[in-house]
Amino acid sequence: MKYTFTQKALAFSVHALTSSGIVAGFMAILAITEHEFKMAMLWLFVTLIIDGVDGTFARLFKVKEVLPNFDGGMIDAVIDFATYAIIPAYFIYEAPLLPEDYRLLGTSIILVVSAMYYGKMGMISNDYYFVGFPIMWNMVAFYLFFVTDNFMDNSEWLNFVLVVIFAIMHFIPIKFLYPSRTKKFRGLNIAVSAIFLISNIWIITIYDDINMVLSWISLACVGFYAWMGIYNTWIDEDTREL
Repeated sequence: MKYTFTQKALAFSVHALTSSGIVAGFMAILAITEHEFKMAMLWLFVTLIIDGVDGTFARLFKVKEVLPNFDGGMIDAVIDFATYAIIPAYFIYEAPLLPEDYRLLGTSIILVVSAMYYGKMGMISNDYYFVGFPIMWNMVAFYLFFVTDNFMDNSEWLNFVLVVIFAIMHFIPIKFLYPSRTKKFRGLNIAVSAIFLISNIWIITIYDDINMVLSWISLACVGFYAWMGIYNTWIDEDTREL
């Protein structure tokens, strides 16, 4: 089947949108280097938004059919590893959120287990759930730096323990939501994800003025994701099979 110039241009624009995520990631690197952690996290959220919408556009414009010689999945994977693992690890290292003598060890754990997770067969289930804690170290960095310290004086050792726990969870077969693709409760999943995104960006922008209501809303969204992981893995008969 032949496709029009407009169809090809629209399909190509989706790949350009996906690829632009690496520019936002690079801006985050520059901000981290300057210890502008608020701006760095905002750029990481830009990459999150791009990654959240590009797949929808790809399916809408039938990118795989229109441009069969472009592997959008590979582009996405390369950028995801940078923006969900490498750059957040650098954020955690530079913040600093870990004990001085264990900063390199902690960030090395993040990077090694993230690379291994990407090589794991069945990383995404047939019904579109992440199997094991997904590579979301940007969110781990966000909560350690912007949220949990509002409730308790996070020690660097506690942060290190949490990093180890999340690293182990990559390989525990819990089915975590893939909000843009998981079909069951999709409307609810997307609604909670929208609240999650808005509240977290709001927390970053007013970081100097702590807002406990926003923090509780953000943590409630995390609680929702955690409960859905439990529900989909062990309770729901339709989803508990990998």
